[in-house]
Amino acid sequence: MTDPKTIAPRSYTPEIILICGCLIGFVTFGPRASAGLFQLPMSHELGWGREIFSFSIAIQNLLWGIGQPFAGALADRFGTIKMLCLGALLYAAGLVVMAYSTSPGMLTLGAGMLIGIGLSGCSFNLVIGAFGKLMPEKWRGLAFGAGTAAGSFGQFVFPPIGSALIDAVGWHETLLLFAACLLFVLPLSIPLATRALSGNEQGKGPKQSVAAALREAFHHPSYVMLVLGFFTCGFQLAFITAHLPAYLNDIGMPAWVGGWTLATIGLANAVGSLTAGWLSGRMPKRWILSVIYLGRSVAVLCFILAPATPANALIFGLAMGFLWLSTVPPTSSLVAVMFGTRYLAMLYGFAFFSHQVGGFLGVWLGGILYEHTGSYMVVWWLSIGLGIASALINLPIREHAVPRSEPLAA
Repeated sequence: MTDPKTIAPRSYTPEIILICGCLIGFVTFGPRASAGLFQLPMSHELGWGREIFSFSIAIQNLLWGIGQPFAGALADRFGTIKMLCLGALLYAAGLVVMAYSTSPGMLTLGAGMLIGIGLSGCSFNLVIGAFGKLMPEKWRGLAFGAGTAAGSFGQFVFPPIGSALIDAVGWHETLLLFAACLLFVLPLSIPLATRALSGNEQGKGPKQSVAAALREAFHHPSYVMLVLGFFTCGFQLAFITAHLPAYLNDIGMPAWVGGWTLATIGLANAVGSLTAGWLSGRMPKRWILSVIYLGRSVAVLCFILAPATPANALIFGLAMGFLWLSTVPPTSSLVAVMFGTRYLAMLYGFAFFSHQVGGFLGVWLGGILYEHTGSYMVVWWLSIGLGIASALINLPIREHAVPRSEPLAA
């Protein structure tokens, strides 16, 4: 007879779990997607170069990537609700510290370290993990797509509101209001409470140790190519999130264009993610990834060569948004195809770490190269080159389970 302590509680209906999980994704992704709005007002008021703000957001991306596998493991060990609450409190604290920052070190502590660690504990990645444990099987596909789309909708709603609030009440007060929004995660996390699952629910795959699974993955060329390609995804997304509003301001656009361009990215992202998930079950996933990375390079090229108008900025937001998180469904699906689902969270976590290392460099290089050249153009062209490289890297990926000559020991 199964020990009741090892089974995840399901005392709420799937509808309630889905709604609360989606609201958490919406609330947690929105402020993070609005980070670029604060770069110019903070730098102007405090007399900083853009590399200071860039470095703190780069640290945020890096710590989010490092912390994600650990946060998932702790959620499995101690329950999802504890990690969601802890992550939300750290995230809110980081926004408060950011609001009162008077030195680069204080900004790095708040915007970089606290928010980065907080995101690893309360981002939509953890919500999707909870959906996998709590939802009936027939609900899971819908729940995964809806959770990703909810985070995208947060990116649609928060940036224009943030831009308006900065103009109306100031950047300090806007950050404090965003911090208050994070507190809604505490009650919303209650229906997502989980405990460690039984051995029968650990996922399909070989009975092998964690070390053996990692050795197998990193000796498999297709997995290595997938991880390397995901680096570009993080580089492009983090650079655009942090620096696009400032770039648009530099080329003569009013402040509202930056907020609404980020918003259109979030809106199109919801459509793109659901489309990529649907296509992942109907065509080779490596082709989907190659088309996404190549499409991003084309979109950036057209954007930087086109006339500087609000309409072109919004068109770029729609095009890039459709390709934004659409890499996630085929990437996670390929990991599952290669290795099964037993260590899916861990192996996808390492791919996500590569994504966040790319994000760290995208944000940081954006600030450093701007201060040295007075322009973001070098990073735009670097983004184009990396997109083409990732499109080529993903093509040789082999979409089948790793060959095993004999069963692996537990």
